[in-house]
Amino acid sequence: MKFLDVPQSGSIAGETSSRNRFGQYKRSRSAPVNVNSGFQGAVRARLAANSAAWRALTVAQRAGWSGLAAGKTRTDFLGQTYTMQGNQMYVSVNNNRVATGLTPVPDAPAIATPVSLLTVTLTLTAASFSIAYTATPLGAASYLMVFASPQRSAGRAFEGDFRLIKVSAAAQASPFVVLTEYTARFGVPVVGNRIFLALIITTLGFESGPFNLNQLVA
Repeated sequence: MKFLDVPQSGSIAGETSSRNRFGQYKRSRSAPVNVNSGFQGAVRARLAANSAAWRALTVAQRAGWSGLAAGKTRTDFLGQTYTMQGNQMYVSVNNNRVATGLTPVPDAPAIATPVSLLTVTLTLTAASFSIAYTATPLGAASYLMVFASPQRSAGRAFEGDFRLIKVSAAAQASPFVVLTEYTARFGVPVVGNRIFLALIITTLGFESGPFNLNQLVA
């Protein structure tokens, strides 16, 4: 049920608050499904390893990460800005580093600012799924992380379920082909279905804002 209220998310008793492109809404709370897939296992292992490593840092190292976090703001899906805590910044940067094949760092690094994509063009059929982008190639030590949705109906205009399907090589040149990885995760793209993407550039563990787009399978 849509309603006017302050931005909010999460569950209380039997109700869950969230938002979509039409505004704030409430729905009946439902129990999440834990499919316990290999993809989920890899993400959980990465998070668990970095969370454990945080607990082993020295006081000075933790202070460094807290100082780094204080200088970075983020925007949540409700459109509100916030700053992370030191442990959140540590896990965020090192999760991205591990996902892109880099070694985690115990000391807070200097902030790296990834250059966002300028333009993106998709080739999306049952036999071809590639992402052409500018500027190309990506900068040194920069990686393209492709988050994709399951296949949706053509009329859908809002998506909140994005999953990482592929990470490029450093300084990857356009185009970037993702058909095999998408098919392994969500099946062969079906003509007429809509697929949503969120494309994020990471540089030394720091993220750009997402480049969001969607397209029908031709």
